[in-house]
Amino acid sequence: MKTISNKSKIVFLSTFPPTQCGIATYTQDTIKGITDVFGKSITCQICELVDKPKANPTQAYTLNTKNKEEYTRVAHEINKDKSVKLVHIQHEFGLFGGNYGDYLLDFLNEVKKPLTYTFHSVIQNPNNELKTFVKLLLSYSNSVFVMTNKSKEILINDYDIKEEIITYVPHGTHIVIYEAPQQAKEKFNIQDRKVLATFGLLGEGKNIETGLQALPKIIENTPNALYLIIGKTHPNLIIDGVDAYRDKLEGIVNDLNLKDHVRFINEYLDTDELLDYLKATDIYMFTSKDPNQAVSGTFSYAMSCACPIVASKIPHTREVLTPDSGILVDIGEADQFAEAAIKLLSDDHLREEMGINAFRKTRASSWENAAITHMNTYKELFESQSEVKYTYPSIQLAHIKKMTTDLGIIQFSKISIPDLDSGYTLDDNARALIAICMHYKLTQDKEDLAYILVYLDFIIRCQQPKGDFINYVDQENREHVEQNAEVNLEDSNARAIWALGTVVANSEILPEAIVKKASQCLLNSLKWAESIQSPRSIGFATKGLYLYHTAVPNLYVAAIINKLNAKLLSNYEIHASSDWKWFENYMTYGNGILPESMLFAFLTTNKPIYKKVALDSLDFLMSKMFKDKNFKVISNNGWLHRDSEEQVHGYGEQPIDVAYTIHTLNSFYSAFGSPEYKQKMKMAFNWFLGKNHLGQIMYNPISGGGYDGLEKENVNLNQGAESTVCFLTARLLMENLKLSEIKVIPLQKPKTGIAINL
Repeated sequence: MKTISNKSKIVFLSTFPPTQCGIATYTQDTIKGITDVFGKSITCQICELVDKPKANPTQAYTLNTKNKEEYTRVAHEINKDKSVKLVHIQHEFGLFGGNYGDYLLDFLNEVKKPLTYTFHSVIQNPNNELKTFVKLLLSYSNSVFVMTNKSKEILINDYDIKEEIITYVPHGTHIVIYEAPQQAKEKFNIQDRKVLATFGLLGEGKNIETGLQALPKIIENTPNALYLIIGKTHPNLIIDGVDAYRDKLEGIVNDLNLKDHVRFINEYLDTDELLDYLKATDIYMFTSKDPNQAVSGTFSYAMSCACPIVASKIPHTREVLTPDSGILVDIGEADQFAEAAIKLLSDDHLREEMGINAFRKTRASSWENAAITHMNTYKELFESQSEVKYTYPSIQLAHIKKMTTDLGIIQFSKISIPDLDSGYTLDDNARALIAICMHYKLTQDKEDLAYILVYLDFIIRCQQPKGDFINYVDQENREHVEQNAEVNLEDSNARAIWALGTVVANSEILPEAIVKKASQCLLNSLKWAESIQSPRSIGFATKGLYLYHTAVPNLYVAAIINKLNAKLLSNYEIHASSDWKWFENYMTYGNGILPESMLFAFLTTNKPIYKKVALDSLDFLMSKMFKDKNFKVISNNGWLHRDSEEQVHGYGEQPIDVAYTIHTLNSFYSAFGSPEYKQKMKMAFNWFLGKNHLGQIMYNPISGGGYDGLEKENVNLNQGAESTVCFLTARLLMENLKLSEIKVIPLQKPKTGIAINL
């Protein structure tokens, strides 16, 4: 039987690969970003712009831009497809036939779908004819995307366009795993060179000759300098097989005796190889000579690969390249390029700092984040508000494995580079053990077992004779009295019990030796566990003890669960009122574990009071985190206090709290089956996927690294153990939820209580 897709379609009018031009590549990357983030409910099609008839069209639609009659025909074809919700026109004046490309008006007059544009060029100080034409284009749409704030200003001030119809979205960039140039150079065997580079389709506008003319001075200072000129010549400039521009550049190389210092890479590289070259670059030379160039994709890509940049002053570079990430110079001034390059080549620390600053600035403009910005505007243009669903990223363990040594998982990471000096903590290794157990249960991947053993052995290594645990060990496996003498180590100790219980709960699939180790360690901790006082520590320990008890029913363990939660219940009875159904006079971190603890106490003892408090406190917590179909983490910048209706500060959101919320909702969904809990799980997980106040993803899709925090104006791009493991556990919980929906199989009851998807 043929399945009918109910996805909404967006049609892009654009050139498209294999056509070699910047707009073709931009559209391809935009579509990939939209598909990666929203492909569950959105599909993108191409109306390919060509300048001569195409014998074998490969796209949904083809428009010969030189043939005026084609514009009406293609509009009629698009109108026939009811699933097309929007037409997005990639606009450049030279793409369409007629004066200023006015053949496009024939298409606009016939198409019946909502429209938007991306203006790749926004020309300052237009004459009356150009101004009138641009306003006419926008009269068909009332929506336009631009890639710089300067372009937005020009549209408002020079064209009298209303600000509210303009969407600013920076030129997209590819997310890469950060690495220092010296490491990246190994792929190309150029470790002994200081690398300058430029890339793109070559042509006079690139002004590569300025970089070549600057090179002799640079070589005097840096004799091992190598200038990589990456890219083919623009196909429109090769006439009868003659590549005049490249011949000119090669002539300059010969005249200046630069053969040993210049390497032409005359290829149209695939994206991954291009990004590898950029990561190996010490300085990116942006030599463009067009003073009106609104935006440059090559410049954006270089910044996103942590290249410190020396750049010509064009609108895009003036707006984006601040002194902490590069140096601006006058167009065509070879001496200024040389001086700037020498300054950077003479200071390794300065180059590294500038590169990292450039890298951080461009994470907000990743293609995934650009897709989110596009979709937020698209939804306002759709005639009917179709539900747009996020697509879940693939499950990646690369960063967790990179963070793990034979001793355990390292605590912190500088961007994506593990920081060995930060040492190891019980907290992180407990969380990692839980996550990899979940992954193993899902995949049965035998590689997981080695990591499970590493994290388990770290926990056992931290256990003390009385059953409690130290929390910190340095990179030399040494304990530090000052870092293990904090007033309250109960949370980390209790998380260790949660992790050990998780291992035992998976006894049917894990090797017996691993389960025995975990079981013995947990049993050794019971005497200490009885004395826990901190509310969250009670919650974490209860979860671990409950998981143990479901696999190995034990009256002593059940008694400890009851004893601990009687304390927690007492907290609730002291603090709760009709309008504040909570265990304390404030909400801080890891709040979901408190109602979850009450739930496990109920499932263990069957006492109705535990069930009532579990449900009441969860409902109260959810009322503070889910409002108007939006999810917001309780900020660590001031928390939420009883006497305030809202948080004092609305920012400072941590991945760990999102993950805990999903854990809690998953436990309640498993226990009671309420669709509301499942829906809230999805809403909370969408926070990682970009449904947050910055509209940015909170993970690295290549490695699975989780970003450390969402602040008021930026994402903390460090990918420490806590954030990475929390993103992974949340992703695994959502995968289990998805599989349960597909299979429609009821959750199995354990020996006692409920099954928790771990």
